[in-house]
Amino acid sequence: MGPVDQTETEWMLERFEEHRGHLRAVAYRMLGSVGEADDAVQEAWIRLQRTDTSDVENLGGWLTTVVGRVCLNVLRARNTRRTEPFDEATGLPDPVVSFDTARPGSDPEQEALLADSVGLALLVVLDALSPAERLAFVLHDMFAVPFDEIATIVDRSPEATRQLASRARRRVQGTTPMPDADLARQREVVDAFFTAAREGNFERLVAILHPDVVLRTDPGAERGGLLVVRGAESVAGRATSFADPTRLLHPALVNGAAGVLVTAEGQVVTVMGFTIADGRVIEIDALADPTRLAPIHAAFTHPR
Repeated sequence: MGPVDQTETEWMLERFEEHRGHLRAVAYRMLGSVGEADDAVQEAWIRLQRTDTSDVENLGGWLTTVVGRVCLNVLRARNTRRTEPFDEATGLPDPVVSFDTARPGSDPEQEALLADSVGLALLVVLDALSPAERLAFVLHDMFAVPFDEIATIVDRSPEATRQLASRARRRVQGTTPMPDADLARQREVVDAFFTAAREGNFERLVAILHPDVVLRTDPGAERGGLLVVRGAESVAGRATSFADPTRLLHPALVNGAAGVLVTAEGQVVTVMGFTIADGRVIEIDALADPTRLAPIHAAFTHPR
């Protein structure tokens, strides 16, 4: 590659990096997977290098469209492998974890994912949407992309695309609780939950839990797949498994909300995200898949 080409590539890369955080946030909300989000962003960079964008006035918009198309293809490929209907969760999304709750954005890329954080509970609902519904909702409702631009990605009219987003919005609004915004209050509730669990105080646990609380535990497909438990008494009964004194609890932000990392013998064995509404736990999402926990363990034991 000649000197001029090298200069052009460096200039293009610099412009691309200006949008990387935004693109990663879009892809994560579309896919619920940090690794697949990174792959989608990398694919956008490859396509940018192969495309003449001299007449593109809004590079950020162009790249967002490219990432949207890549993510839609990924979601459609998942669809061909699904054995469950779209209204059933097949697994938990990758949690975005910040170990230093005083500095949730210490890593610029993590900061982009945590900004206007999407809770794990919402990502579970998004995973139950069809690929086109999810794309329309994420791009329009979360990133204000106009319907006429989204329509070109899903190959539908702007009005049909608007209907996709509307259907998705009704699903989201009907199933996703509005979490409490006060992080300090969230932490108090989470701490009270574990205190009651370790004391074996069943009545206190039931009082901390919303009557319709949902506990989702994902140990990985090889260990049985997603387990869903509903109702305060049923979840309180399961909470005794969190009472093992040999397991250490480490406060963390999980998708921008109060959560914990659980370690045993120095190894991260579970990441737990909590949704707190009206001062009570309404959803608990626990990822215990060793393969997916490996990068979280690495980041926890070797922070940047």
